[in-house]
Amino acid sequence: AVVDVAIQDYVADVASELIYQNKSPISTEVLFVFPLGPQMSIYSFHVCSEDAKVEAILQDEIPQLHEATGGWENLEYLQDQSRYPGEVFACFLGTLSPGKELVVTLRYVQELSREPDGAAHFVLPHTLHPYTKLYGRACALSSTMSLFADWNCLSSQLPYSLLLTASLQSSRGVANVQANCSLTPLIYTAQDRSTAQVSLAGSPPRQRGLELLVYFGDPSAVSAVVEKGDPKAPPGSLLGDPMVLVTLAPSIPEAVPEQPQSGEFIFLLDTTFLEHAQCLPRPAYCVFSQDSLLFFLESLPLGCYFNIYCYEAASVGIYPQSVEYTQDNLTKAMQCIPSRESSLGDNNLLGALRSAYSTPRPRGHACQLFIFMTGLPPDKEAITAEVCHHRNNHRCFSFCFSEDSAALATALAWETGDEATYISSNNSMTNVVLQCLKQALKPAAEVVSLSWTLPRGLEVDILGGTPQFIFQGQHRLLYAQLHGQAQDTTVAKGIMTLRCSLDSQDVSHMIEFPLCSQGDGRMAGHRLAARFLLQRLLPEASNGSGDKPRNRAVEISLTSGIICPFTSYVGVRTSQRSHIPCQIVELRGSSKASSCYPLTIWVPPGWLTAVRESWHALRRLTCDIAVLPPWKTCSKASSGSLKYVDPTAFVLCSPIFVPWSTEAIAECQKLVALQSEDGSWALSSGLASVLEVDEAEIKRKIPGEVTEPSIWATVLAVTRLHTPDKCYQDYCGLLEAKAVTWLCSQAGVSQLDKCLEAANNLLGSSMKPDIFRL
Repeated sequence: AVVDVAIQDYVADVASELIYQNKSPISTEVLFVFPLGPQMSIYSFHVCSEDAKVEAILQDEIPQLHEATGGWENLEYLQDQSRYPGEVFACFLGTLSPGKELVVTLRYVQELSREPDGAAHFVLPHTLHPYTKLYGRACALSSTMSLFADWNCLSSQLPYSLLLTASLQSSRGVANVQANCSLTPLIYTAQDRSTAQVSLAGSPPRQRGLELLVYFGDPSAVSAVVEKGDPKAPPGSLLGDPMVLVTLAPSIPEAVPEQPQSGEFIFLLDTTFLEHAQCLPRPAYCVFSQDSLLFFLESLPLGCYFNIYCYEAASVGIYPQSVEYTQDNLTKAMQCIPSRESSLGDNNLLGALRSAYSTPRPRGHACQLFIFMTGLPPDKEAITAEVCHHRNNHRCFSFCFSEDSAALATALAWETGDEATYISSNNSMTNVVLQCLKQALKPAAEVVSLSWTLPRGLEVDILGGTPQFIFQGQHRLLYAQLHGQAQDTTVAKGIMTLRCSLDSQDVSHMIEFPLCSQGDGRMAGHRLAARFLLQRLLPEASNGSGDKPRNRAVEISLTSGIICPFTSYVGVRTSQRSHIPCQIVELRGSSKASSCYPLTIWVPPGWLTAVRESWHALRRLTCDIAVLPPWKTCSKASSGSLKYVDPTAFVLCSPIFVPWSTEAIAECQKLVALQSEDGSWALSSGLASVLEVDEAEIKRKIPGEVTEPSIWATVLAVTRLHTPDKCYQDYCGLLEAKAVTWLCSQAGVSQLDKCLEAANNLLGSSMKPDIFRL
């Protein structure tokens, strides 16, 4: 494989050439499969061999196209039988004779993720770096591999070579490149170090994927760079005009622990979900009950706002609008949660979303949604469109407990730049949601606005608008198109100004950028902008609101090369002018399936056809009974990344590997139920019962320096969370932090040290005083 990667800040354009040889003594059927990762789109694909040339051409999809194209059944079989879920690009390339070779040329663009230290993270897909060969059950038929198997993840070395070159560019300057393999020294191709090149040195890693981390001059900064348009495209079109790639990553300081935190937290719960969660047959897998919900609500910080929607027929919140986080409001909210017996069992997520979005927002509080789904709600397209419409005003954490709702959960999270999580067990659920809460509690830059100073005659249009909030650790990539012609050609620079509020302080970032077009002409920004626009046009184009949205989507798709549900890739065998299947396929595999999967598939001669025909025959004999996979047209719905939570991942929670138990969870929940919303505990018989200490003994051991019993009670509770034979600490991290913050605001260091010494003696613990050193 020969791979050329061009990285501009957090955008990558990858051009690859793959050479495959059939070294077996028999002919082999070839099915090429390339999984589409998050934020990735293919825009060019063709194959050359001695006998034919296959080129993927994007065409307006019409019914006759499928009828005239042979071999679609192979892709539909792939779609239904694969155990790997997600979108793949698949092309059935026919038969390769012994000793022959074929050359595959593939190009794609991708938005890159941003590491916490600001690095752009690039991962080379397995198809371009097949470091292991994976076998499945079907391999008894041949030594080759097949996608239609249950992966056992047995690996062996593959004979292949890889040549990789990376071109790096950033207006902030390229500072460094790190990789999990040997690289050549970084060579700068510009005096200001804005461009550089690096290549793979020696062999690629053989036991893992190849990854690059690209570091820039200022990891927390705002940047703008102009990408030139296509000279062949008409002026004023998406590809014809220059595009400004804007990266927003302002430096956001840590929150001050003693100060109240802002934020609006909205929980959307399926009422059938509450019933389902409390009826699980395994007691230790109590996924979501009122006790669990109380755990999350108790973890919220003082100063925030919250509301809860149990989406049912009325689809209204417990409060008419989000209310301040106080003990009274929290108690009332918990009393209004439907019990298992009163659950209406209706599933109206769309109504709940519209109700939540239509209520007034508390000013200066970033809105964050936590959506829990048991099954697949109706109107999933309308739900996605609703979240998309409000994407700049909030962010969404989505959690699904069934594979049916996984795709929707992924789409909702992707729209606002967050992750969806598939949860199969209870022990993992609370930990996962608490981790998301920790992420949600990070400070944000608020009321973000952009202004532009450009030469007269030029105008700027930000596709999709500007986000109102940017959270710590996030970056937002915006696509801004330049329209018109500058009247004063002597002005060579433009100015972009970002204004936002950080901790109630107004902050501005002024960025000067050259108006002359940058880049190498590969137009990665334009293609990703096209992908961005398509995903926003699809809900409107799909709901029957006239032909204009659909026609616009088809135009963008055909000119940019990025597929949409109204266009299709059709592989054309140029020597015969015959059509072959070449399509985006949504695999219906299980989210629980292993992540080990082959991406380029070679199958024995005639095996694919034989198995497919047997599959069709079985379906006919059984009259398409429901047990068999449904026969549907290849889906081209968008998908993003779905985090699967392994229930064993959270079993070992303490330094001495004490596994979670039902009793430990119940005891911890009792302790949490006694905590006030400000983080304190009252000295009561209930606390004494949880601590397993006589109440009179607790009162006798109170240090003489302590005048407020709640201080002593809270120190005891925090000490209990650190008991060595318990596994509370990870589970209650947010609750403990709130308690420590309260203690530091109520008592001095010497007083806390005395309390801690007495608490350690009473409870037999050994917590250190540094827990109070905020």
